[in-house]
Amino acid sequence: MGRFDAGKPGLMGQGSCSNRASTAHGRGLRPLSLLSDGRRDITTVSAVATAAASVPADDAGEKGGDIAGTVQLGAMIVAWYLLNIYFNIYNKQVLKVMPFPYTITAFQLAFGSLLIFAMWATGLHPAPKLTPAQLGRIAPLAVGHMLGTVFTNMSLGKVAVSFTHTIKASEPFFTVLLSALFLGEVPSLPVLGSLLPIVGGVALASMTEVSFNWIGFWSAMASNLTNQSRNVLSKKLLAGDDKEAMDDINLFSVITVLSFLLSCPLMLFAEGVKFTPGYLQSTGLNLQELCVRAALAGFCFHGYQKLSYLILSRVSPVTHSVANCVKRVVVIASSVLFFRTPISPVNALGTGAALAGVFLYSRLTRTKPKAA
Repeated sequence: MGRFDAGKPGLMGQGSCSNRASTAHGRGLRPLSLLSDGRRDITTVSAVATAAASVPADDAGEKGGDIAGTVQLGAMIVAWYLLNIYFNIYNKQVLKVMPFPYTITAFQLAFGSLLIFAMWATGLHPAPKLTPAQLGRIAPLAVGHMLGTVFTNMSLGKVAVSFTHTIKASEPFFTVLLSALFLGEVPSLPVLGSLLPIVGGVALASMTEVSFNWIGFWSAMASNLTNQSRNVLSKKLLAGDDKEAMDDINLFSVITVLSFLLSCPLMLFAEGVKFTPGYLQSTGLNLQELCVRAALAGFCFHGYQKLSYLILSRVSPVTHSVANCVKRVVVIASSVLFFRTPISPVNALGTGAALAGVFLYSRLTRTKPKAA
């Protein structure tokens, strides 16, 4: 067997602290299963996602009103949460044994691009008719999307999943800062006040994080900066007729395809070609297992972002913001349960304060949220 054999430490844990847990529980990777004892873990994780989804789903009546529509929306939110959870689990496992974030990013974007072309080819969603002017405006957004994904993968490869998402909870700070600098939007005092628990909570969690790593910390911060730059640029560059001519699904699809094309030269420059059978066999990795995990991560990555846009089309931006905040809580809680990440009371307090600030910010603003 390769490195995915059960019982070998340090293959799929989370930071230095989770390697001990991996050894203690014999947590090897099996084809199409998560753990040797993973059914109990995934049942718990799924229950967390289902329970959390009921909170935003209660507000489904604002655009639906019928029971069937509410049930459908609730199912979509549960799927959105579960895909987020599974993406972070599979992605962490792959990055643990193959720490090449540029290559992993290119693979995920390639997988999403294949699904997008299949969607257009089968007529599930009409393909857009792009003009050179539109492509020129969308290209900077694709750069931000690609870099945001790279930096997120860098962080996930270095620190605990829960810590990465705690840092990513500080996105509103970058949104307010960039909107003020480039859009001239002056935040209200209550909005500024909501940033205090976010910044303070992230700082407190960082000081007490067992898996703290400066590369992981700054990568997550860079992901916040690039993702929110993309969101601010989308308001500035896509205002007008061009934006109205393209729906959100096609806009996301075009950004994904362009991001993949941009990621290829960056991957070759930074890491060379890593996903080759010869290289993977020389490292002793279980090729089939690794490809299955990477493909599942790519599917979940594309699926949860697509669902985010579909849910946004059914509810108000405020409800979507709250659901997105709850999603962050679910991902953090699920990763702590799954990877058995040690977390101190002070660390939990910092994470909770940051998430409470995000919730307050979501209620105070009326801006259209983007997928994270």
